[in-house]
Amino acid sequence: MTERSPPPRIHWPASVSRPVATPIFPSVAYAAGGPDELDAQYEGRTEGWTYSREGHPNAAVLADRLAALEGAPNPGTVTASGMAALTAVMMALLEKGDHVVGGDQLYGRCLVMLSEELPRLGIGVTLADPTDAAAIRGAIRPETRLVLIEVVSNPTLRIADVAGIAAACREAGALLVLDNTFTTPAGFAPFEAGADVVIHSVTKLLAGHSDAMLGWACAADPEIAARIARTAITLGLTPSPFDCWLAERGLHSFPLRFERASSTAGALADRLAELPGVRRVLYPGRADHPDSGRAAALLRSGGNMVSFEVGGGRPAAQALVEGAAGIPFAPTLGDVATVLSHPATSSHRALTEEGRAALGITEGFFRVSVGLEEEGPLLDAFEGAVRAAAAAAT
Repeated sequence: MTERSPPPRIHWPASVSRPVATPIFPSVAYAAGGPDELDAQYEGRTEGWTYSREGHPNAAVLADRLAALEGAPNPGTVTASGMAALTAVMMALLEKGDHVVGGDQLYGRCLVMLSEELPRLGIGVTLADPTDAAAIRGAIRPETRLVLIEVVSNPTLRIADVAGIAAACREAGALLVLDNTFTTPAGFAPFEAGADVVIHSVTKLLAGHSDAMLGWACAADPEIAARIARTAITLGLTPSPFDCWLAERGLHSFPLRFERASSTAGALADRLAELPGVRRVLYPGRADHPDSGRAAALLRSGGNMVSFEVGGGRPAAQALVEGAAGIPFAPTLGDVATVLSHPATSSHRALTEEGRAALGITEGFFRVSVGLEEEGPLLDAFEGAVRAAAAAAT
C-alpha cells in the first residue's frame, strides 16, 4: 500500500498591515492546538473560535456594533432572524407553567407564537393593549415571567406606555422584553426606559438593504444574557457569517438612512392625509396620531413607517398596488427603497378576519416603509396610487 504524505498546513500570508473592511469568515470549524488549548477556550481562559454554531468572528463584530448602538451592557446574541431572536428569548426564559403577557398589537408571527406555540408547550399567554399600562398590569399574574411589547406596534403604529408597563413589571417581578425593531436605537433607548431584554429584527432598518436576514437579543442581566446565548446555540439559531458581514456594512450608513427616511415619511404622511379616499393616516410624528403626546415624549423621531387606510375593500387595495408605479409590494421594511405592504395578506394573514378587524387591519389598510428616494416623485407616486384606489372603489 502506497504511503501518502499528510496534507500541507495552511499558513496565512504575513502582513504588517490590517484590513480596513471586516473580512468574511465562512469557516464552519476552527482548528485548535490540542485538548489543552480547547479546554482553555471552552473554560474562558483564552479567546478563540471552535465551531461556528457556537459563534464566529463576523457575528461577534456585528454584536459589538449593535450593542454600542443600543447602549447595551453586553454584546448580546446575533441570531438567524428576528423571530429566531424572539425564540431564543422565549425558550431560554420560559418553562411549563409560566405565563406571558403580550401586547395585542404585535407583528403577526409574534402573535402566532404567543397564541399557538407557547400554549402548546404549557405556557399561558394573555394579550392586552400596550397603550394602556393598566390593562397590562391587570393581565399580569403571580406566574407571569415576562411581558413582551413593541414600542411602536406593527403595523398600526400605536405607541406603548413603556414607562407604565416597566413600572408594572418591576412591581410584579416580571421581565420586560421590548422589540425595538420599528423604533431602532436612533428613535428610542429601550434599556434607559427600563427594558430587561431588547430584541431586533436586524433584517430591517439596521441592515437596511433587504439582503441579510438576522436578529439580535440582549439582556441587561449577564446571567440572562448567557442563558439566551446558550439557548440560541443549542437550538441552532446561528446567523450566517455573510449576512453578518452585510449587516455590519449596512450599519455604517444607518444614521444617515434613518434621518433621510424619517424626514420623507413625515412628508408622505402629510400628503396622504390631504388626499380624498384616504380614511386615516397613522404616523407617530403627526399631531392627529392617537398617541401623539406619548410619541412626542418617548420618541426621538417619527420614524420611517407610515400606515394608512383607503375604502373600497379588496378591489381598491388591488388597484392601489397596481397604481403605485415603481414601488415594490413586498412583506418587508427598512430597505433603502420604499416598500408597500398589505398586512391582511402578509404579516397578519395568519390571524382570523375577526382578529385583524380587532386591530384595525382591514382590506384597505397599508403599511409603508419609506426609503431613500427623492421626496417629490415618491409623494406623487402615492397620490396616483390613491387615485387609482378611489376609482376602483366607485
